[in-house]
Amino acid sequence: MSAFVPLKAVQLPLIKPRRRTREVKVGDVGIGGNNPIRVQSMITAETMNTQAAVDQIIQLYEAGCEIVRIATANLREAQNLGEIRKELQRRGYGHIPLVADVHHQGTEIALEATKHVNKVRINPGLFVFRKPDPTRVEYSPAEIQQELEAIERALLPVIKACKERGVAMRIGVNHGSLSERIKVMYGDSPVGMVESAMEYIRICEAHGFKDLVISLKASRVPIMLSANRLMVQRMDEAGMDYPIHLGVTEAGDGMYARIKSAIGIGTLLAEGIGDTIRVSLAEDPLNEIEVCYDILQALGLRKTKVEYIACPSCGRTKFDLPTVLNQVREATKHLVGLDIAVMGCIVNGPGEMADADYGYVGRGSGKIALYRKGQLVKNDIPAERGVEELIALLKADGVWRDPPQSSSDNPAKD
Repeated sequence: MSAFVPLKAVQLPLIKPRRRTREVKVGDVGIGGNNPIRVQSMITAETMNTQAAVDQIIQLYEAGCEIVRIATANLREAQNLGEIRKELQRRGYGHIPLVADVHHQGTEIALEATKHVNKVRINPGLFVFRKPDPTRVEYSPAEIQQELEAIERALLPVIKACKERGVAMRIGVNHGSLSERIKVMYGDSPVGMVESAMEYIRICEAHGFKDLVISLKASRVPIMLSANRLMVQRMDEAGMDYPIHLGVTEAGDGMYARIKSAIGIGTLLAEGIGDTIRVSLAEDPLNEIEVCYDILQALGLRKTKVEYIACPSCGRTKFDLPTVLNQVREATKHLVGLDIAVMGCIVNGPGEMADADYGYVGRGSGKIALYRKGQLVKNDIPAERGVEELIALLKADGVWRDPPQSSSDNPAKD
């Protein structure tokens, strides 16, 4: 009979260690390696509308977006990326890493894009497009080889241009746009997604190009999770260490889209998988940035705001907790790095906020108590003076700083 081991003696990691990957540079921003998990988004402005595109790129960057993707559907749009880059440079934002999003018959488009951007995203299911034949049920070995050779012919000029110009490449597989051959061979499945990516990776490696980022996206969370887990397994077996970009594509809008994205992205990050993320919302892309940083903060991977710990309130709560929490937040939200707890009563307050730097706890009879690192500092403070006394404590401890008069609100700069 095995000996009983108290649970408190078992040291379990809170999340799995992050998978070790090579660093891939996108302009001056590194993905993978020892870099933080990067936040990306994509503009919705038309690529041919240079001013609108530039305005949105700058807005995203100022909101904390570290890499910005631009739809590049044809040669004219690829050429206009040069005008977008020039305007960004003129306005002092030429350093923002840009990605060209290339899909159908992409060789010529991607070649032009490499002149103006820092990374090219290609979609293996569409890069060498074949009109689907719904009656097709198999491919012969000769036909498979012919298609692989066609892919290599189309991809090789882009590989050469990327190597010459220091441009990275994302091999971005979408579940909804797998090629007919892949679906016939492997099914419309996570296995098919992985095999689609592996074909392109092998071609890149055969020509000495390894500045690659890999993504496997789906609109359904279970498929996205399965595909990325299998991708990591296959890469580990092959000795590949490419960074992974995570996202639940076409997540929709509103709360449900945020929940889907948080579950998909957050689950994999907790497993140590992922080096850069995008939350894909059918909304203003500015809304994506805060969700990305909130996912990272919730997992302790990047801290870009004050962490507020607050109870849900109940009959024991001795003050209007939502109002008080908002008052505390408004007074302290600029003190990035702190954990502050606002608890409604003494029953759970001290225990539940033990990990917080500071605690604000209701005591009854219109009184509150202040805590530091779980230890009572001051008791029986009139509730109306609670925020004032909290600020005084922060000043006494030397952690207070006055709110900035103006800020870019860019969490990536904090």
